[in-house]
Amino acid sequence: MSRIADALERAAPEQDVPLYLEGADAFMWHTDPDRLAPVPKVNRVGLDLLRGIDQVRDILLDNTRRFAAGHAANNALLWGARGTGKSSLVKAVHQAVARDVPGLALVEINREDIPSLPRLLHGLRDQPRRAILYCDDLSFDTDDTTYKSLKAVLEGGLEGRPDNVIFYATSNRRHLMPRDMMENERSTAINPSEAVDEKVSLSDRFGLWLGFHNCSQDDYLAMIDGYCAHYELSGDQADIHADALEWSVTRGARSGRVAWQFIQDLAGRQGRSLV
Repeated sequence: MSRIADALERAAPEQDVPLYLEGADAFMWHTDPDRLAPVPKVNRVGLDLLRGIDQVRDILLDNTRRFAAGHAANNALLWGARGTGKSSLVKAVHQAVARDVPGLALVEINREDIPSLPRLLHGLRDQPRRAILYCDDLSFDTDDTTYKSLKAVLEGGLEGRPDNVIFYATSNRRHLMPRDMMENERSTAINPSEAVDEKVSLSDRFGLWLGFHNCSQDDYLAMIDGYCAHYELSGDQADIHADALEWSVTRGARSGRVAWQFIQDLAGRQGRSLV
């Protein structure tokens, strides 16, 4: 009888678990069981420390302010080169807008939990707070079909996106799919244009496409100077610039991430902590 009761309990439909946006301004979405875990301290840098991305910064900031004020706003896809500040910008914009509009929440969902997105949106729909739903490094591989459910959730489904939720995603790929996946569709599909349209239609669900590209040397050094001034790191500017350029050469790139890694190294050599 106990085994039968256990089997019936497992077969029964799952009950909706109430979600709460309480106790913090940022949350992580976890499944099994479904829950929102508060994040007391978000790992981010201030908006004024992000250099070389002024145009996309202003666009995303304006879009977020409109959403926080209860006005119409678009889902946003931040795509481009790695380490160029996509994730940092989302977190910094949330911090800046939340100062003016208390109650704006940031909810992060992992790429692996995208299939649970309809449950999360259903739980957030009746929340009194407005929320930015954020997925970092969103992309799909050749055999991954979960992008189809994401399309319906963002736009096209009966319920659609709740009015109190907006979706921001970052990706290294503009269309969220690998290039060879697009090329394979063109070469094997009966109607190549229809097959490719099916793949790129996911990115069309994002009203804002914000591109991020490798920064110039001047922008890179401006990031270094901004961090040094903010954290009060000492040293001759010419020497710091020379070290920073050498650091970027060893990393094979100039980006916000590389600049931050250099600053951490510089602060460590000076016996400082970046708090």
